[in-house]
Amino acid sequence: MENLIFSLNVVAPIFLLMCVGAFLKKVKIFDSEFLIKANTFAFQVLFPVLLFNNIYKSKVSDEVNIKLIIFAIAVVFTIIGISLFAVPRFEKDNKNRGIIIQGLYRSNFVLFGVSLSQNIFGDEGLAVVTTLVAIIIPIYNFMAVIILDMFSNDKSDIKKNIISIVKNPLIIGSVLGIIVSALGIKLPVFIENTIGDMSDMATPLALMALGGDIEINNIRKNLNYITVVTIGKLLVIPSVVIGMAYAFGFRGPELGALFSMVAPSVAVSSYTMAQQYDCNYELAGQLVFVSTMFSPFTIFIFIFMLKTVGVF
Repeated sequence: MENLIFSLNVVAPIFLLMCVGAFLKKVKIFDSEFLIKANTFAFQVLFPVLLFNNIYKSKVSDEVNIKLIIFAIAVVFTIIGISLFAVPRFEKDNKNRGIIIQGLYRSNFVLFGVSLSQNIFGDEGLAVVTTLVAIIIPIYNFMAVIILDMFSNDKSDIKKNIISIVKNPLIIGSVLGIIVSALGIKLPVFIENTIGDMSDMATPLALMALGGDIEINNIRKNLNYITVVTIGKLLVIPSVVIGMAYAFGFRGPELGALFSMVAPSVAVSSYTMAQQYDCNYELAGQLVFVSTMFSPFTIFIFIFMLKTVGVF
């Protein structure tokens, strides 16, 4: 019973915030224009501030675990490599290939991962996962550009896209946090408090906006793709990665950070990026929607099982 309550306490706040967003959209307090602006504000302002704050408050030299970082990077590229080999063999339409591969490897690491690690392990988990986010998010974005361009008939300007990645607010926030923390720079208290208050806003606002924004149409025509990607993303990949991570000796917050990296739903930004290419962005949106709806339940099951066997 204790493990059940622990698992509920981890997942329920995430799910309830999404439900609040959906309810506010239903009663027309949230409208489409507000949700667009809220998402933009969260991902271009609040989350960069959150990442900066978490890294700034941690000691980079103490939190950076080279073994963890290498393992996490290897996981991402292994998933991508297997997907690049397997997906084209079963799917002949280039418009779907890149979307499916992106759906399998790219998760809502910032949105769900930070909250999950904090809920499970507290501030200790937050420090570890934030360091990992600073490494993995640029890789997610860079590889998405390469993969979508690879399977797009409308080839984009790679140089322009790389510059866009470098200018990504999440990356800028992470890099600034690493620099300030590594140099031991101490900010004035009133600035620290302001940054802290803005950080506290990030996850609740983003989750409510996500709950209000998830709508779907024509799901039946892509049901096979959605089923395969959702099961792979939410069940198969987390199971394999957690098993391998445990075998490699990762425990506690480090194992939690890896779980938070692979267990969440398909990244919301994958839909936005798919719109910029000659790809099936409708499928991308459907993958985000369905995986987001099911992820609280699959995450709950994983946490309950891992807590029960004493891993968490």
